[in-house]
Amino acid sequence: MADCAQPLRSRWGLGVAAVVAALILGALAAVVWRAEVGRGLGFADWAAIRFTVMQAVLSAVVSVVLAVPVARALARRRFPGRRFLIALMGAPFILPVIVAILGILAVFGRSGWLSDLLGLFGFEPVQIYGLHGVVLAHVFFNLPLATRLILQGWQEIPAERFRLAAQINADSRAMWQLLEAPMLRQVVPGALAVVFAICLSSFAVALTLGGGPRATTIELAIYQAFRFDFDLGRAAMLSGVQLLLTGGAALVALRVATGEGFGAGLDRPVRRWDGRGSFALVADAICIIGAAVFLLLPLSAIVIAGLPGLVSMGASVWWAAVYSTLIAGVSTLVLLAVALPMAVAVALGRGGLVELSGLLGLAVSPLVIGTGLFILIYPVADPFALALPVTAVVNALMSLPFALRILIPRVREVLARYGRLSLSLDMRGGVFLRRVLLPRLRPQIGFAAGLAAALSMGDLGVIALFADSETATLPLQIYRLMGAYRMEAASGGALLLLCLSMGAFYILDRGGRRHAET
Repeated sequence: MADCAQPLRSRWGLGVAAVVAALILGALAAVVWRAEVGRGLGFADWAAIRFTVMQAVLSAVVSVVLAVPVARALARRRFPGRRFLIALMGAPFILPVIVAILGILAVFGRSGWLSDLLGLFGFEPVQIYGLHGVVLAHVFFNLPLATRLILQGWQEIPAERFRLAAQINADSRAMWQLLEAPMLRQVVPGALAVVFAICLSSFAVALTLGGGPRATTIELAIYQAFRFDFDLGRAAMLSGVQLLLTGGAALVALRVATGEGFGAGLDRPVRRWDGRGSFALVADAICIIGAAVFLLLPLSAIVIAGLPGLVSMGASVWWAAVYSTLIAGVSTLVLLAVALPMAVAVALGRGGLVELSGLLGLAVSPLVIGTGLFILIYPVADPFALALPVTAVVNALMSLPFALRILIPRVREVLARYGRLSLSLDMRGGVFLRRVLLPRLRPQIGFAAGLAAALSMGDLGVIALFADSETATLPLQIYRLMGAYRMEAASGGALLLLCLSMGAFYILDRGGRRHAET
């Protein structure tokens, strides 16, 4: 799309993309500069690397292996509440990590529901801290994502293929060999790579459920090098290792081939004639009910445990909620100020470097960026005094790739439909932006803003590096309450954080769609 034939220009988007790239690459350059190349990694560092890779592999394999039967059951069954259950599988993506961890502890912890049930039969309580606890939490977050990815593969098989298989009287085993197994060979490698890349950057999960030095991830080791040793050289070197691992995993996830697919169909509703036997029906029901219970139990535990804790949280929790809300608001405004001009630049055909700068947030861990910014700020100012604005900016950068994916298709559509007409009416620049583009982007803007606000509200990453004893966001304050064994107050704070995160997403997303032209 030619830039000269449109009512908007791409120079603002190019300038913003340059600032974003300079900020991220500058932080990475500071990490590389500060790292002591000749020093090498110690035994504890290599142990953290091994544990990081091991837990990521286990989490990815378990999540995808469990997701296959759940996705298959959802693909061939229709029942009341199916759409709600599929929509529920998107909730863990915006669910604050510390909230989910408290829910998991309430169900699977030493004093949780499962341990109480086992105690009735004389068994020992469940020990959740360590590798198995980290994997369990990652499965909770990533099983829904893997299910959605694999379910999409099933939904892309044309209905005519299933109809033809029924006409030749193919049973469930033949259906699996002819259609489902080939599809899984295309979809599963990509799902494994995506989940593996996500689990490599584990911080809050390992911080709360690791249980000691033997369960330390690279990001947790970076945090420890800062907060306990103030060893910037070691933190910088570990950040470089983390960058290589996450960047490589993200590249593999983006480039894993999905194959040629099954071709196009006639868009008929999919009917499944396989799996009508009682055994298949029971197996599918077990998979669906098991997945629903696994997702809903921790959330229910947070509500049940959090209601009594609301009255015992104390003023520090409420002030932390204020800080979190402020950071989320600033982060959302920064995101929109950055994402909108970049989306316009991409839609105008200047997408190469602009999209690359936007995608840097996927390959670079927030703690790595935080490490670099700390190194840059430390000689000239007090990093702890800038904890809140730095956290807001980094959170905006982490949400930028998702916002661009939401905004760019709609911007292209609006420019293609109304661009020449607006030029003929001499509607350019700000006039076109206010009267044409922004009104038609309201649903996408609301969705992107809600996503950014929810992710920022629940983040426990950069703030852990920069915050002092007097400053804390709500996730950090909940973690401190857990460390002080004030679990009732921590549960109350988790319920408050859950309401704030989901409420921010709902209000912004719903507000963007109200009276919007779609």
